[in-house]
Amino acid sequence: MTSKFKNPDYFTNRELSWLDFNARVLDEARDKSNPLLERVRFLGITQSNVDEFFMVRVASLAKLAAVNYPKPDASGMTAEDQLLAVNAKAHDQVIKQYTTLTRMLLPLLGNLNVHLKAIDELSEKQYRFIERYFNNEISPTITPMAVDSSRPFPFIGNNTLNIALRLHKSGDKHDKRFATVQVPEIFPRTVRLPDAPNDFVMLEDIIKTFIGDLFIGYKVQETANYRVIRDMDLDVAEEDTSDLLKEVEHQLKKREHGGAVRLEVESGISPALQKRLTTSIKVPAYAVYSIGGPIDLTFLSKWTKQISDHDDEKYPSFTGDQIPGMQPEDDVFATIRDHDIIMQHPYDSFDAVTELVRQASLDDEVLAIKMTLYRVSANSPIIKSLGQAAQNGKQVTVLVEVKARFDEENNVHWAQQLEKMGCHVIYGLIGLKTHCKLTMVVRREPDGIRRYMHMGTGNYNDVTAHFYTDMGLLTTNTDMGIDASNIFNMLSGYSEPPYFHQLHISPDGIRDFLVAKIDQEILNAKAGKTAWIDMKMNSLSDSDMIAKLYEASAAGVKVRLVVRGICCLNVGIPGVSENIELHSIVGRYLEHSRIYAFANDGDAQLYLSSADLMTRNLNRRVELLFPILNGDLRQQAFNIFATLWHDNVKTRVLQADRTYTRVDRRGLDLLDAQSTFMHQAELANQAQSSHDQRPTGAPHQFHPMLSPKNQAKSTDRSLHK
Repeated sequence: MTSKFKNPDYFTNRELSWLDFNARVLDEARDKSNPLLERVRFLGITQSNVDEFFMVRVASLAKLAAVNYPKPDASGMTAEDQLLAVNAKAHDQVIKQYTTLTRMLLPLLGNLNVHLKAIDELSEKQYRFIERYFNNEISPTITPMAVDSSRPFPFIGNNTLNIALRLHKSGDKHDKRFATVQVPEIFPRTVRLPDAPNDFVMLEDIIKTFIGDLFIGYKVQETANYRVIRDMDLDVAEEDTSDLLKEVEHQLKKREHGGAVRLEVESGISPALQKRLTTSIKVPAYAVYSIGGPIDLTFLSKWTKQISDHDDEKYPSFTGDQIPGMQPEDDVFATIRDHDIIMQHPYDSFDAVTELVRQASLDDEVLAIKMTLYRVSANSPIIKSLGQAAQNGKQVTVLVEVKARFDEENNVHWAQQLEKMGCHVIYGLIGLKTHCKLTMVVRREPDGIRRYMHMGTGNYNDVTAHFYTDMGLLTTNTDMGIDASNIFNMLSGYSEPPYFHQLHISPDGIRDFLVAKIDQEILNAKAGKTAWIDMKMNSLSDSDMIAKLYEASAAGVKVRLVVRGICCLNVGIPGVSENIELHSIVGRYLEHSRIYAFANDGDAQLYLSSADLMTRNLNRRVELLFPILNGDLRQQAFNIFATLWHDNVKTRVLQADRTYTRVDRRGLDLLDAQSTFMHQAELANQAQSSHDQRPTGAPHQFHPMLSPKNQAKSTDRSLHK
């Protein structure tokens, strides 16, 4: 049936959709309702986003196009089509990025006496300062690289800022020389100037001003900044290696020399100098970007931290201190044994997770700890607790995913450290990344062995838990415990469980389960029963799952989707997606949780998962999907989805023309879901401190300022009562 919904016109290209997502992030930099320094930070995020996008996704397209890969994607575009379309759209986005910086943000910062100064704007004292700074600190660290018949063009590292020069021997204008200088990364990009607390100058501008001092006897004709983005995807052929850890380390070294996929050059560069760069670096014309401002805007995030006396232009500080249903001094095992706990980070403290592992490492009755790690922080308390547990004689098994993109080096380090501390470290299954978030503590108790589990939608990373929104469950459910044991046995040994009681895993299992649930909603809709689907995820790109959602919509199933990033599905297609609504929320926190919910003929069911609806998550990763069985906790999760759905401040709504527009708020009170959750957390913290806590498992309520009119709109189907 789903084949009739596979028309390429029904799909948006994945890469172009990602650029649309980055445009929504850029929109936050232009949003006047955001604090100014946060707007500056959002602009920096757009750059780090696009850098990674080119290093991985565009690099992959370039490799496919180079071998004339013929198979089109779901939208009908070949690799070459995509490569050209992506670069064309990215060029437009660069213009908007720098217009945002130069015409909006820098003038607004100037109103606050925060200045990013050009060299000709410096006072005499400031000029003398940068001259001393160059001579005393910068100059000794710089290595000028001449290029001539005996010295070939040097390798330009990925994501390094460089200065290209044209020079000639003093007195001989017909002499033509080329050189390049890398801007040192050990100094701040924005250098604070004397005389004013918030006057800054770009590091590269200082170097360009005095760069002639490095070429004695030569005259500098031209200088221009440039940066290269390279293919940084890791290519590990696991089937051909006996030691995955060593192979990853080997590939990390090779990755630094990937081919160039993007060259950024300072606007105003001469054609001669640009040709020299494009020829030497071997990058096509469509991948050359003229930059009308400081190259590499990722410096903006660090700059906001240097700016003094303007904390009022940042988000108010917030820390989720509450652990639902648990006091900080509680015995974590007694609490979880008494009742399941659902958490929503960062509004609820991540300490519940770290405390489970810490107490398990010290508890005499704990026999074993098993855990999957995909991305962890540089100073992870969980790692320390796992090492302590092993040293205390417990069986500790940790699956470390050493192929987690751009965290490979960090994870290799932690894998080696865990082994040194006595933990048994495994690296998962051949050909699959292990992306599930699962912890199991095996404890001996008077009534027998009990398994304590944490399952989550996000990484075991105490740092990102402060700005990624994720959900997790703490439980001792027996069936889930048996399933968790089977999963770890599958990951560490040769085991193929015939079935799972409550948990569902990828590859394949989550896809099959979700398809079955959608099929049931289709049958219910055709039978005139209540039928709806609510889903929240980071990305929606798997063509088979999209076709299945189209089939559900065509059958009359009401589908509501909250998709933060990539979305290849289109709404409003007659007879195909008229019953699908799709929202995207981009705000202070990165929306990372995954929720899958179904009407189930009046007995609504809800599941959380580590998996997005992307082919890689469903086919090529070990992922986990788990149910929320407790009625009160399930209602709480439904209410969380409802609050997100009714957000009208940070939500963009997908339209039939494939654009995203803000919610029309006429007649509505403002509802910012993330602010609402923060407000609820603050009220809960106050109640806890005054010993007036809400009952365990009670659902989150809507924002108290929500009007009765909007309250009514939010409490029918949206709460799934």
